[in-house]
Amino acid sequence: MDVFIALGLLIVLLVIGIPVALTFLLTAMFIVATSGTSSASLLSSGYRGTSSVVILTIPLFIMAGSLMNSGGIGKQLTDTVSRFVGTVRGGLGIVATVSCAVFGAISGSAAATLSSIGAIMAPRLRENGYPLGVVGALLASSGVIGMLIPPSSLMILYAWMGGQSVLAAFLAITVPGLILTTLISLTTYFMVRNNTSVRVYTAEELRTIRAEALADRKARGEWGPGPALLMPVLILGSIYGGIMTPTEAAALSVVYAVPVGFFIYKKLTFGVLKQAFVSAGIATGTIILLTITVQMLSKMYIYENMPQKILEVLTSVTANPWGIMVMVNLFMIFLGMIMDDVSATLLATPILVPIIINTGFSPIHFAAILAVNIGLGNVTPPCAPLLYFAGRIVGVDVKEMLKPTMYYITFAWLPTLAMTIFIPELSIWLPRTMGYNV
Repeated sequence: MDVFIALGLLIVLLVIGIPVALTFLLTAMFIVATSGTSSASLLSSGYRGTSSVVILTIPLFIMAGSLMNSGGIGKQLTDTVSRFVGTVRGGLGIVATVSCAVFGAISGSAAATLSSIGAIMAPRLRENGYPLGVVGALLASSGVIGMLIPPSSLMILYAWMGGQSVLAAFLAITVPGLILTTLISLTTYFMVRNNTSVRVYTAEELRTIRAEALADRKARGEWGPGPALLMPVLILGSIYGGIMTPTEAAALSVVYAVPVGFFIYKKLTFGVLKQAFVSAGIATGTIILLTITVQMLSKMYIYENMPQKILEVLTSVTANPWGIMVMVNLFMIFLGMIMDDVSATLLATPILVPIIINTGFSPIHFAAILAVNIGLGNVTPPCAPLLYFAGRIVGVDVKEMLKPTMYYITFAWLPTLAMTIFIPELSIWLPRTMGYNV
């Protein structure tokens, strides 16, 4: 039972605010101390866990996201999307959501997506009469789409920790990500459709705005959105076409973003470039530290046979595989509420993947379930780390965001999660089509 005490200790330490990496380390040391297990190989197992080129993918995508934001690429993406829904009440909110999906196809990160698109769209939404609470809730939920549209940092970590194909995991989240994008857009439309303070542009006004923007761009000698839109095509095309690995494609995104930001959109400076490198270095250090400590903890959990013990507890409640799946989902939502997406994925994957496989579910199907669950947890009060992040970007108190957030959870997140769980084909159809045995 010591292993369950260790799990309880882990949760308590996280809830009281102990840093995640230190929490992982302290829990691993507790298991060593109470089980009599030798600690000699603990540090070496943590170090070996980081010796994978896949880890490089994440800081490279973070760097690309920073360069896109500072180099004017993110703004070009949002301007392009706005052309299609500008005359619809709530259209600007839909622009924010779709822009997050497009940006997520390059950055692979929820935080990077929220930071970039949020900084661009929050002022526009405020100026056009959107209530601040709605703006914050909309950007929080839309930003999470960054982890559900491939390439996804979450799926890179899941595939690496769970011994699965990175490309198959990418494909698994594609349809749920698109469903969530659609449902968030529809929820936004229905929330503001009768709000007369939300501005709606006429077709003539939009044509005037676009003509003025085009004239201003020509006067400045700036390019249109073509180079920005080409970026996700190059990245995703190179990955799914088998030309590059995800790590190589991440490097390509950085190499592409630098000259586009410097010479085409002329928004990038050497100071910003330096800051992007510093941010990527900090992110890399954080991820490596988390990886080392979670590898130690995972080794102890596996040594103590925690997945099998948890499965025995779950089957004592119900032998129905779907009942076990529901309980696993509740656990993941809770993890998402108290931890960031990277930490939750690193912790949940080695514990839950063996349970899922023993229960008869596909680990690739579970990849999509995990992504949606952790995304939902990240915007679910009371902890909701991405909800607080969005509140800081928008400048709004979280209590004003609670009601619209519950609308997004009820009409977008929960339906997406239910469909992802109970309609496995949504997740495994694309991987099977691409030849993966799932």
